[in-house]
Amino acid sequence: MEMNFYAILVAALTTLVVGSIWYSPVLFGNAWMKETGLTEEELKKGSMLKIFGLTFVFSVLLAMILQVLCVHQFGPLGMIGGPDFIDSAKPSYAAFMADYGTVFRTFKHGALHGFMSGLFLAFPMIAINGLFERKSWKYIFIHAGYWTVSMTIMGAIVCGWV
Repeated sequence: MEMNFYAILVAALTTLVVGSIWYSPVLFGNAWMKETGLTEEELKKGSMLKIFGLTFVFSVLLAMILQVLCVHQFGPLGMIGGPDFIDSAKPSYAAFMADYGTVFRTFKHGALHGFMSGLFLAFPMIAINGLFERKSWKYIFIHAGYWTVSMTIMGAIVCGWV
């Protein structure tokens, strides 16, 4: 089982697409600016190439780990020592993969794991940082909501794109 790097790259792009909608004035952009104390003029400062470029790089890392969390077949692969050991694995590995090699490889299953990752990983981390930074719950929920939606979509892509 190898990582699907096309799915990872597409999933990473979704953070930019979701972010452009989520943080726009149509949804939560105005509330987010108010909660952060930023103005539109301040947001125009800085290197957008750097911001979007690094966002994409970090999103690739998230998509890579989401693929491992969403695709259960990576577990047995890890138990035999990784892809280098497939040829020397016991027959039980081949039998398991023959029976379960594509089970739970759906967009729906990936979305579930992505959602759980957003709820049980992203939300607590954002909430902890927000509490120490004395940010409002509105601020915390705006960011946690963004990451939960993004990770749900990312999980669907990396799991369902077989």
